Amino acid sequence: MKKKLAIICAGESQIPLALKAREMDIETHCFAWDKEKHNQCKGIADYFHPISIMEKDKIVEICKEIEINGVTSIITSYAPPTVCYVAEKLELIGNRYEDALVAGNKYNARQAFIKNGVHSPRFALVQDGIEPDLTEFKFPVIVKPTDRNTTIGVLKAYHKEELRNTIKRSLKFSLNGQVIIEEYIEGFEVSVDTISWKGNHHILAIKEREMGTGVNCDVKVAGHWPADLPSVIQEKIKNETQKALDAINYKYGASNTEFRITEEGKVFIIEANPRMAGEQSHILMQLYNGYDIVKGVIDVALGQFEEPVITETKFSGAYFLTKQTEWVRHVIENRENDPNIIHAEMSDEQIPELLWAGARTGHFIYQSNQRRRWGQPSE
Repeated sequence: MKKKLAIICAGESQIPLALKAREMDIETHCFAWDKEKHNQCKGIADYFHPISIMEKDKIVEICKEIEINGVTSIITSYAPPTVCYVAEKLELIGNRYEDALVAGNKYNARQAFIKNGVHSPRFALVQDGIEPDLTEFKFPVIVKPTDRNTTIGVLKAYHKEELRNTIKRSLKFSLNGQVIIEEYIEGFEVSVDTISWKGNHHILAIKEREMGTGVNCDVKVAGHWPADLPSVIQEKIKNETQKALDAINYKYGASNTEFRITEEGKVFIIEANPRMAGEQSHILMQLYNGYDIVKGVIDVALGQFEEPVITETKFSGAYFLTKQTEWVRHVIENRENDPNIIHAEMSDEQIPELLWAGARTGHFIYQSNQRRRWGQPSE
């Protein structure tokens, strides 16, 4: 008999999950609004249930009726609490619902990091319109809604005089009326892809994130697998990743943890996302080390996880078309001239200002036997 998998959310980001489950001969049930941009898995999954993921108990009831064997989601930032709630109620494999609520709130997560010795920047909470004492803070600072993800509502204030207006602007994106202020960390940015099983965190990749200076905040303009870092720094990053995931009691599934490394070699956590990374990271990881993280996520949910096997590694990455990287357009248009380019596309001829991650209108993906930097000679 086929195993049955519940997929929370049915937007474009869930398509690789539904397709992989089909490849694995697993019956899929997607739960999401039946609205444009929310229902792209309709027709790909075996069954589509037009139910908002906020209706957790209704999803539980249906999953119980159809005897679901596992529940999961990938990439979508607001799905983990519902995934955990359903798994907990049906006694399936998953993280605790109360821990998902902590991990999904930037202020609560920061408190957990500090409590567990994870190296973090200074931070303070703004709520009820009351600004905290920032006497010890150094500017610039980053202001973020505590309950939003990616770069939504993330703004930078360079001086104390502009902070109040920055807070007001960021609060417009907050659903719970709270924002967090963090000291801005200058440095090299990386993110760590991990898959966890029974609290054991298997680190799959440390990737470099090239950041561009957006209108409001820093935005990724390129990513490279693996990051070019000394082994001593890599060990620090791995250690901080383990501590961060333990701090939010993350035991099952894929995660993506972001760090900044200063010139002095100090490692500061930016965020620990209790979900798989987006932006086609699952494709880039396979190009880098051969590991199929989407299959890994499914195997965790169904209780059939096996320790990752990493095959021979290569170098892979992606460049995004933005106002700051307009040269990427030329590479995309002439992709047939470079055998290292695996895929390239443009979604719009017009390139908007770099306001947030969504202001990127094209990209190309590469794989190489040696480290590549476009615009620089190969090593």
